[in-house]
Amino acid sequence: MSAIGNGLRVLRSSPFIQLQDAGRFGVRHLGVTQSGALDWIAHRWANWLLGNPLTAAVVEITLGNLEFECTRDATLAVTGADLGARLDDQALLPWRSFSVRQGQRLSFATPRQGARAYLAAPGGFKAPLVLGSCASMRREGLGGLHGDGRPLAVGDALTWDAEAAAARQMPAACIPVYEDAPRLQVVLGAQIGDFRGQSLFDAFNSEWLIDQRADRMGIRLNGPQLQCQRGSMISEGIPLGAVQVPPDGQPIILLNDRQTIGGYPRLGALTPQAVARLAQCLPGQSLWLQPTTQDSAQRSQRRLLAQWQ
Repeated sequence: MSAIGNGLRVLRSSPFIQLQDAGRFGVRHLGVTQSGALDWIAHRWANWLLGNPLTAAVVEITLGNLEFECTRDATLAVTGADLGARLDDQALLPWRSFSVRQGQRLSFATPRQGARAYLAAPGGFKAPLVLGSCASMRREGLGGLHGDGRPLAVGDALTWDAEAAAARQMPAACIPVYEDAPRLQVVLGAQIGDFRGQSLFDAFNSEWLIDQRADRMGIRLNGPQLQCQRGSMISEGIPLGAVQVPPDGQPIILLNDRQTIGGYPRLGALTPQAVARLAQCLPGQSLWLQPTTQDSAQRSQRRLLAQWQ
């Protein structure tokens, strides 16, 4: 059997298993959202382990319930959540590369720590580009393995053309621990002065619980009711990580599959690192919001990006 054109065949899947890359940019004026890997840090490390371009397509595995048959020998990598991965009967820990042989079964069970794992193949998984990206976006019917936004389904075949580069090992200091109740930094926004003083105190000094209403579009938080003195406002562009507060006072943090514009006041926006950390939180978990300045967030982001240079 030829190595080229083979890879992984899906034996079991769910609607939460998608192909994602770095996302779709420069098209929001068309009403097309960003998409891309929610935990962009784990996505980059998965590609780094194999010497891939950091933006290459990976499988974003949310909550597990996935099984592949390997149809070629290869070196793969997995990062992000511990979803109880196994290669045949052997347990696989995340944040490392590993070898597979034709005929073996690669599976992901249920979350042990974190919510999303990222599986990379040499050079990235092959998929058609739609508006410059293969990122899956089901609502808009864009991207994914077949170009129509659908998640991976039983019988789908994933392929890649490259051979693995020299194996790399994750720096131990860079492997995150998905602890309970993380503190997520928020860059304060233009409407911050419209919130009542008590609401601002509550926003940044209260524990928030992640609601069951959570997906790639946004995550609702449950906690104290925040009150904004602003009435109606004109809809405006929505950045990644925006902390939007609708009339019920319960914040919604908007993620990669968010709408492009919105008309609710915002406390601000999570930093990119905070967005990645939020992507590993499960419904029912708690978190804290922590205000930060734009300058501080930019310095932190530059330090993080320097890891891959």
